[in-house]
Amino acid sequence: MNSAREVQSLLRQSITTPQERAAYFFKTEAGSYAEHDQFIGVKVPTIRAIAQKFPALSLNEIQTLLKSPINEERFLALCILTDQYKKADTHTKEILYQFYLDNLNHINNWNLVDASAHLIIGAHIFKGNKDLLCTLAQSTALWERRIAIVATWYFIRNNDLEWTFNIASMLLNDTHDLIHKAVGWMLREAGKRNENALVEYLNQYAHLMPRTMLRYAIEKFSETTRKKYLEQKNRT
Repeated sequence: MNSAREVQSLLRQSITTPQERAAYFFKTEAGSYAEHDQFIGVKVPTIRAIAQKFPALSLNEIQTLLKSPINEERFLALCILTDQYKKADTHTKEILYQFYLDNLNHINNWNLVDASAHLIIGAHIFKGNKDLLCTLAQSTALWERRIAIVATWYFIRNNDLEWTFNIASMLLNDTHDLIHKAVGWMLREAGKRNENALVEYLNQYAHLMPRTMLRYAIEKFSETTRKKYLEQKNRT
């Protein structure tokens, strides 16, 4: 099996979620972040299982899936791409990384970003120049800003927290709820690795954070500590 058409056929055979619930976790109404997106009702574990059947799908066929208006097809394409990147040699990793960058406009929902940004961008630039993250963090495109912070998840997993804090600071004044959630999530992940580093960061910036960002960041703290930060926020 080596074509996008075969992937699409398997996906349609695997629909189990009723159409009225297929987009339950996404805001698809007019004017919302996912109004462009279509969902057919295939669950994530099933999508990942189908992706395993197409490990050598060509970039041309992957791009066909990435250009689809159907979210599950784009998600599956990224599952294949991240698996290919993980197993690739250095030369092929560079090709896959550039392909990912060339298709950022198709990585345009939170589930697509969260399943791939750290595994390709984060992994690729971990030991190199990270200026791309600053460029993405300053983008007018919502999903590029989310990619900037989620990409640092790879760094966190490798005990390097500096860039998570750097990008979080750049996004403190972002107005979108999906950025508030992503930054708070990454700060929380950083705190799992080094709670003292997170506390130091929060002591400096918590009063500037949108409330959702702060709540996500302090989620793993004790009730007493959470209450302290939220009360400080209420006074600002």
